[in-house]
Amino acid sequence: MRWAEGFVAVDWGTTNRRAYAIDAEGKCTAELADDRGVLSIGAGGFEAAVSEIREKLGDRPMLLAGMIGSNRGWIEVPYVRCPAGLDELARGIVRSPDGSAVLVPGVAYENSRVDIMRGEEVQILGAAADGEVPQDCLVCHPGTHNKWIRLEAGRILSFRTVMTGELFNLLKAKSILSDLLSGRVEAGDAFLMGARKGLAGSGVTAELFETRANVLLGRMPAEDGASFISGLLIGEDVRIGLAAHPSIRVVAIGRPDLTALYAVALKEAGVGTEQASGERAFIAGAKQIVELIQ
Repeated sequence: MRWAEGFVAVDWGTTNRRAYAIDAEGKCTAELADDRGVLSIGAGGFEAAVSEIREKLGDRPMLLAGMIGSNRGWIEVPYVRCPAGLDELARGIVRSPDGSAVLVPGVAYENSRVDIMRGEEVQILGAAADGEVPQDCLVCHPGTHNKWIRLEAGRILSFRTVMTGELFNLLKAKSILSDLLSGRVEAGDAFLMGARKGLAGSGVTAELFETRANVLLGRMPAEDGASFISGLLIGEDVRIGLAAHPSIRVVAIGRPDLTALYAVALKEAGVGTEQASGERAFIAGAKQIVELIQ
């Protein structure tokens, strides 16, 4: 594979995928984003799904990260264990049967508790290598499954996952609160009220139903429901994330709309937060891994 002539990097998640064409100079020249996550692809369909990307972004070597390497994806790639850096990821890659693609391993944490991640590790380590985040910090990575990642000397020392995004989406789709969650989430007074309750540990499962009662009894406008519940869940998330690291520098990486909400909740917790682009971090991580495997 001629990686030096350019390659395609794919961040392939459970429900979505993003792919980037990287030229010989290391610049992103084209990209695609769609809802063709691993759960949307049937058995035996991954080779065709990979070909779709090549048709749009060019017939180049491919680096695939995320859930594509899980037991629900194309080829299962074993996890590397913490502490983990880019060297460990590069050593753990698995090549596709035809050799035209490599799949990046996820990272596992095993101590008094256990945890796993796939995809976020490329962004986090890429951002650290590229100077987007400090070598020693706590990274908040919002998404379907938010990660709190402890970086030390630019390597992943430990992490914890909180299912905040998935819980919000499930409540929105299939719960008695779904009618309250159809509105836009904004970081205003309702969001802050919810965040304070979440940070205080006031009992999220009880507070969720009380939100419905407050609306029905006229104590809260229905249009504030989505913001309040988002704040409640994110506040609880932040409380968990900061519990083991109460006084450490925090950087939020990911989609700007999500990192902004977490920054508001972190500020309410008394913690200043820097924000970094998840897309830029992923491309940086992909380039670093390609350099190590050539």
